[in-house]
Amino acid sequence: MTPPFTPTAMLVAATLLLTSCGDRGTEPPAPPPATARPPDPSGPRAIQPPPVVRNRLRTEPVARHPIPEVVTAPGEVALDLKQVAKITSRIAGQVKHIHVQLGDRVKPGQPLAAIGSLQLDQLVEEYLIGKAQADVAENSFRRTEKLRADDIVPERKLIEDKGRYLETKARYQHVREKLLAMGLSKSELAGLERGGHEEGHHYTLTSPIAGTVVAQNAVRGQGVAPGEELFEVVDTSRVWVFANLPIEQARKFKEGDRGTIAPKGAEAVTAPLTYIAPMADETTRTIHVRFEVANAQGQLKPREYVDVTLALPGSPVPAIPASAVTTVGQIRGVFVERDSAYAFVPVELGREGGDRIEVRSGLTEQDRVVVAGVFDLKNVLLKEHIGTGE
Repeated sequence: MTPPFTPTAMLVAATLLLTSCGDRGTEPPAPPPATARPPDPSGPRAIQPPPVVRNRLRTEPVARHPIPEVVTAPGEVALDLKQVAKITSRIAGQVKHIHVQLGDRVKPGQPLAAIGSLQLDQLVEEYLIGKAQADVAENSFRRTEKLRADDIVPERKLIEDKGRYLETKARYQHVREKLLAMGLSKSELAGLERGGHEEGHHYTLTSPIAGTVVAQNAVRGQGVAPGEELFEVVDTSRVWVFANLPIEQARKFKEGDRGTIAPKGAEAVTAPLTYIAPMADETTRTIHVRFEVANAQGQLKPREYVDVTLALPGSPVPAIPASAVTTVGQIRGVFVERDSAYAFVPVELGREGGDRIEVRSGLTEQDRVVVAGVFDLKNVLLKEHIGTGE
């Protein structure tokens, strides 16, 4: 016999039925399918290159190498002032002959121009007269010396002749020094004494150094004044290169350190650092430095701009060849050998010196990186991503 339903039992049954119907009507929707994310090409996934690519690969281990600290700065080529000569007239006169022209190569002592001067002619005349008077006074004095030794002439005569001789000699030597200062050589004065006064008031301007005539400010018949510049001769077989370094960088170097000078369109040359300014520039707060550069072939042209590089030796750090580094997906990294496969690994790089780059993170000294065939491996990696639709 079925027991009758009590009111309480009927209430519980109704509540369970309503709850069951509500649960089925409010079931949560299924989650949307996840969007596939393309794998990061810099991830450690290894690739298996085909044999034709594998045969072209070459690896090297990460090893410690000293990476120098490199300092670069713009520089400017200038004339070595010891290799420059400005030839001026030392006396008023007129240009009679021009022996060279702009661009000519000259040797030390080579004539440049002949100057005619009445003032010079007067000095030459004084010189010859003074020389004659000094010779006569000397002969008289020497004769008096002998006579006085034999007690033939009094002491007063000897003193008078000696005084006259010293006076004429001093006058003659004074004029001689003036002629030498005006550019006449000792050999030219000796020629005048032998009777070469016929050419009179001509004297020759000569080059004091070997070099090239880069300025000519004289023509035949031109009047010139003392101190007027007529020629400029320069020798560019040795030049200066100037650069400005920040103070903190300049403190790291000393005179004698060697730098590299790189002109545009020509081979780089090395040269010693010969000058570091003791004071900073008032405007730029930089230090002026100078290199002396051998320039026998003339590859450096005064007033041209060059690149100057100085390097400081560094302590050994983990480093890899620069040829190992490539970029995939805007990420710099290297391919590392993993057993028989290769993985692209992102790295943090530091200083670069020569053909090596410092590795700050991403590799250990046990890793072997691909240094030849990097481009081929990069193509294989990109083709795999394209083939998988990633």
